[in-house]
Amino acid sequence: MQEQIKEWLEQGKIDIFLGYKMVQGHPLPHCFTKDNLGEIDDLISGKARYSLEKMATKIAAVHPEIKIGLLARDCNQRALNVLYVWNQLNSDNIETISLNCCPSKLKEHGDCSYLEPEIAGTLKKKCGIDSNMQIEEFEEFSQKDRFNRWLYEFQKCLKCYGCRNICPVCFCKECSLEHDELIATGGLPPELIFHWVRAVHMAGRCIDCGLCEDTCPAGISLRFLYRKVNEVVSDVFNYQTGTSADQSPFNMLGEEVTLEPKPL
Repeated sequence: MQEQIKEWLEQGKIDIFLGYKMVQGHPLPHCFTKDNLGEIDDLISGKARYSLEKMATKIAAVHPEIKIGLLARDCNQRALNVLYVWNQLNSDNIETISLNCCPSKLKEHGDCSYLEPEIAGTLKKKCGIDSNMQIEEFEEFSQKDRFNRWLYEFQKCLKCYGCRNICPVCFCKECSLEHDELIATGGLPPELIFHWVRAVHMAGRCIDCGLCEDTCPAGISLRFLYRKVNEVVSDVFNYQTGTSADQSPFNMLGEEVTLEPKPL
């Protein structure tokens, strides 16, 4: 892997490579360049999980012609596909080196979204408010019970913006979650609209990487919520987020929509 990256940099196929490097005993994101080829010997993969594609998006926003290489697991590749669809990255300027799925707790418990369906089976949807509950089971509760459970979850929110900041497909230049006419400032926990707005924004974008929930210091079941939102998108529009670079049903403004929506 290291030799491949060196070759890409030397040949000019890429200008930088985003990967991981141990810093004081911790795996951290690092930008490898042609000027410091020796550093590439320190490149690691392992269990490190950072949104390298989000870093690529921020770099490309300032330097749109730059050619970027990066390590990519399945979830990273799905995020890249979403970013291509929304014109946040140019696929012609991106090179990836594929990694095996991370050896995370999600995969150990059969809940990793990267598992193939025939491997994951019915366990693939297990996550969220109750770790032993599937989305279908949760929906069997009354509307009042479901609402009260989400109220309990959202009451834990510290409004740290960690879920937004880590999300690889959050790329708005101005975030509505910081708009004081929509979200009142200075109060904790934030109003419910804070989480509803973010959930709506995840529709057709969330690639189920689980970083939001991993990052949340309050342990809110965000992944469960965004999975449900994306399930609606899948049912209504027959659109699977991140599995290809097909156009999203939500970025067809002003164009004739050919997707057939299904009745709810």
